[in-house]
Amino acid sequence: MAAEPVIATLKANPISVACGALALTLAVGIYLRSSRVPESEALLEQKVTQGERIDANLKNGVQLADQFAAISAARKEIESRLIHPDELAKNLQFFYKLEADTGTKLVDLRQNVLAPGKAGAKGKTAYMGFGYGLAVRGDYARLLDFLRRLESGQRFCRVMSVTMMGVSNGVEGSRGNELTLNLGLELLGQP
Repeated sequence: MAAEPVIATLKANPISVACGALALTLAVGIYLRSSRVPESEALLEQKVTQGERIDANLKNGVQLADQFAAISAARKEIESRLIHPDELAKNLQFFYKLEADTGTKLVDLRQNVLAPGKAGAKGKTAYMGFGYGLAVRGDYARLLDFLRRLESGQRFCRVMSVTMMGVSNGVEGSRGNELTLNLGLELLGQP
């Protein structure tokens, strides 16, 4: 029948038939796999990015122990400069030392009471400011020295308000060039 001439032709040209079958198989394989190319490219890009990140981590991880030691040392220094609000005598001693070093006179010194809202902020931050109000008397140069030492001193300080006024001559023990400096400030501390 009709199949016999086709089989005879196939037997006469085995190389051509094998090449044609191979080409047809390859065409079907390429067609079926072509839908996976964008997916494979995305996976390759993801793997390349992940590899670059791991390589960068390996390069940066070499100095990790030194950086951790530096950060730990800086944190210890910061914590040594913090106040603790429950150590009132120690906190006030800071101001008395400034008074003695600058030759000024502390007229008024008080630690402000924490507002209820700030006490609740304890879990939100490791550090917070604790308010102080003080009045210092002295001449201009000594008051300026007091402020400089306060700002660059042992504790972290933020001046919130400043008022300076002259002392009236009617006050006992006052000198003509004395001034009074009223300060509202915060010292950084741990709750």
